Amino acid sequence: MILRLATTADVDALMSLRLEAEGWLAAAGIDQWRNPQTRGPALAKWMADIEAGRTWVVDEKGVLATVTLAPADMDFWRPSDSPESAVYVAKLITARAAKGSNLGGRLLDWAGSQARAQGKPWVRLDCWRDNLVLQRFYLREGFEHVRTEAPAHRLSGWMGQRSASVVRHANALLTSSSEFAG
Repeated sequence: MILRLATTADVDALMSLRLEAEGWLAAAGIDQWRNPQTRGPALAKWMADIEAGRTWVVDEKGVLATVTLAPADMDFWRPSDSPESAVYVAKLITARAAKGSNLGGRLLDWAGSQARAQGKPWVRLDCWRDNLVLQRFYLREGFEHVRTEAPAHRLSGWMGQRSASVVRHANALLTSSSEFAG
């Protein structure tokens, strides 16, 4: 599998991943990303992240997953959290075709390697407050629940972090293609 920086040519594949995830979430009874009005803003954020070199894709005969290493979301992380001390995972989505491959966990390990390379001790994220399945996934991957924030204009806000030194899938590490590595 090749992990590479996303380009604008990947936008359709990224939206297909999101739509597939929306369908899976809805079928599982999880009310996340189901409002079609959020797709436009999501696409605009993705475009900004792609242009800034923050979004990565796993490409194996097509895009199987994506992850963005985003700036700290100050709706959730406070100055007292030392936001500069972490790499922040956002928009982690894996294709249903990758189910059972631990691809999401492997991407979290890769994010930890990026944090270590930058001298940052933490990998952090926030996820949907009501998505207990996703929260349990992150807990299984070694994240600790920090707190839950509930700003009125956001539905995300369950915040987790784990040490950047944690590697849970050492037998199947992802590396970024040297052509795109920063």
